[in-house]
Amino acid sequence: MSAPKAGFRTPFARARGYGRSSGTRTFWVQRITSVLAIPLTIAFVMVVLALIGEDYASTKQILGSAPVAITLLLFLIVGIYHMWIGMQEIITDYVHEQGLMLLALMGNTLFCLVLGFASCFAVLKLAFGM
Repeated sequence: MSAPKAGFRTPFARARGYGRSSGTRTFWVQRITSVLAIPLTIAFVMVVLALIGEDYASTKQILGSAPVAITLLLFLIVGIYHMWIGMQEIITDYVHEQGLMLLALMGNTLFCLVLGFASCFAVLKLAFGM
């Protein structure tokens, strides 16, 4: 008979079902989305600056063009996903009561989903001219 393997996971991690890399994955996803957000934010600011002083029709035409719409959609998706991960980390770090933490995590997810769908719907509506 051989001795059981000790493993690298703590008893708490085994009980909750998290692997040893769950924190590392979140760390890297947060960093990758922040790096992706840099050029997308610059592009978003450039679009907004280009729209200053434009009338409604030309604003609708510019925002409805394919490259601008794709850039805005990418900006929204990356930004909201980054926000969701960041708020999830803040909630798990600072909310210690399990019921309140679960409620806050569910609220965070619901808020990000509603914000993401509403924002993407607005951009797609402009892009397809409905």
